[in-house]
Amino acid sequence: MGPPGERDEAWFTRVYAVQYAHIVRYGQRRLASADASAELAQEVFVVAWRRRHEVPDHSLPWLYGVARRLLANQWRARRDAPDVLPITDADLPREAGPSAADATVGIADLRAALATLADLDQEILRLIGWEELTVSEAAQVLGCTRAAAAVRLHRARRRLAGAMSSQAAPPSPQAVLTTPRKGL
Repeated sequence: MGPPGERDEAWFTRVYAVQYAHIVRYGQRRLASADASAELAQEVFVVAWRRRHEVPDHSLPWLYGVARRLLANQWRARRDAPDVLPITDADLPREAGPSAADATVGIADLRAALATLADLDQEILRLIGWEELTVSEAAQVLGCTRAAAAVRLHRARRRLAGAMSSQAAPPSPQAVLTTPRKGL
């Protein structure tokens, strides 16, 4: 992207063209409408333009961090607003795809298990799984060290596996009291 001194309109246009779709998808996974996710992306790029000398060459994790903070501010300011969903209610990809019934059930199970986790566990799993960031990039988004992000990811995966296995466990058979029937 060039040294910070070359952060002009052409630089911004390139960053916008390359990263805009990623930021919109990030918002779609967390917001109730496509319009809200597009609005979030616009706000992210307003911040990126204002702070263009702080944007690193590999800008996507930095932009995700801005989006995450903007969403956190929105959720704090408008907790009861119907157009913003809490992170625990965010859907997996909303578009119907050519998936089989088993995949749909698997996604529903995953979504239910994910909803039982703490917000920070959900976010690290989404950053790595959905946004396809590296642990170092996720650490940048979360504002922590790479080691802390790796530990959070490990623990979140373990908690998710536990939540998935507890959902998959068959119901335990209940003891039934029976009395022999007389007269048979």
